[in-house]
Parts: sequence; structure tokens; C-alpha cells
Amino acid sequence: MLKEERQQLILNEVELHNRVLLTDIAEHLEVSVDTVRRDVKELDSESKLRKVHGGAISLGYTHTASRSTNVYALNEKMVIATKAVTLLKNGAVIFIDGGTTCLEMARTIPPKLNLTCFTYSLPVALQLAGMPNVDLIFIGGRISKDAMISNGSYTIQRLSEVKFDYCFIGTGYVDSLHGLTEFDWDVVQLKKAVIQASKKTILLCISEKLNSQHRFKTCDINAINTMITELQPENTLLNLFRNQDIRLL
Repeated sequence: MLKEERQQLILNEVELHNRVLLTDIAEHLEVSVDTVRRDVKELDSESKLRKVHGGAISLGYTHTASRSTNVYALNEKMVIATKAVTLLKNGAVIFIDGGTTCLEMARTIPPKLNLTCFTYSLPVALQLAGMPNVDLIFIGGRISKDAMISNGSYTIQRLSEVKFDYCFIGTGYVDSLHGLTEFDWDVVQLKKAVIQASKKTILLCISEKLNSQHRFKTCDINAINTMITELQPENTLLNLFRNQDIRLL
């Protein structure tokens, strides 16, 4: 495989999943970790991604509250966000996860809607802070400088003290049999706590992530009440999920 092809595959994986491990990429491409590390370093120098310890993250993931032009599949995520806000009800208490799709949802909340919104995402919090009818509560803790979210035992403890009407979460990987998975153990613990604290869980996920999995499990697919993609619910790509006890939107 030519270097240009290899680097394009690395970029595709980073853009799709936001964060990747060098070891996973090396295994996927059947090359050495040192080769992938050199590629990632070169792509970082060209401002195509950001190299972090043991991996890489997409430039769209290193966002602030302002919309980044580097967000992968932005049009699809805008469609998902538009669907997601139709589930919101005046006076609801909700949780919004971190990540680019959830941030897009935060931007799409109708200005006249009265909500109490919890989040552990700094970019989501900054977006919601400008909305006069949103009562914003930030769940603190140790800040992950890569993902710009608070995490750790303090954050999980605070989550255990709340009951949300709805939580809106993202995922790195989702499969009809294996459920929601991630490569980051700490992120899994956070998402487990969020799901446990919610009456209903809504998954926001672009269709490219369907039928993928990683090593650490967040939950079974039937722990999700509603899955929102950019696809129409009757799309055949969703057939494997149609047999599960979840609503497709």
C-alpha cells in the first residue's frame, strides 16, 4: 500500500470515530505501530489531524462552541440534530453528551424552549450558555484535554445524584448484536452512568458507524430507547436494528 493510500485510510478512521489508537490502526492496516506513528506525525504537521499520546484525534473534535469547518459528515449530523430536537418537551430535564453530533443538537435547540440541560462537555456547555431559556448545569470533574469533557469518579458520582427525562448520547461504535462500544474505558464508565441516570436514552449516530464494534462495552442495544441516524427509518441499512426493541428515527 502506498503511503498516500495509507494516510488517507488513517484520516478516514480518525474522521469517522473522532479518536483512534495507533495500535488499532496498525492492526487494521497490517503495518507496524512505528509506521503509523510516522504517518500520524506527518498528518499532524500538515494540520490534517492532531497527534495525541498513543493515538490521534480529528480536528473537528478539538472544537469550541463555534462550528468548525473540519467536522466530518456535518450535513448528516445536522439532519440527526434536527430529528433529535423534535423529542424535546417544554420543561424537560435532559442530558447532552459530548462530541460533534451532540454539539450540533445543542445548536439546534429552539430558542423559545424552556429546558434544564446537564452536560459534562465544555463545548456543549458554552453553546447552551448563550440560550436564555436553558437552565444549564455543568457536571464537573477532571477535564480530558483531548475530548474537552469532565470525567473520573467525581463526575460519575454527580451523575448518580440526578434523574434525567432524556439523555442524548453519541458512541464510537454501534452494532445490533454487540451494542454500544468504545476503545476508551473511562468514556464507557461515563456513558454507563449517564444511561443509568436517565429515564430514556436516545442515541445520535451517523450511519457509517453502524455494524462496528470495539473492545469495551457501554450497553446492549436494547438499553437504547431511540436511535437517530440521518437515514429514513425504513432504510434497509437499519434492518438489523429493526428487530431490536428500539425506536428508529
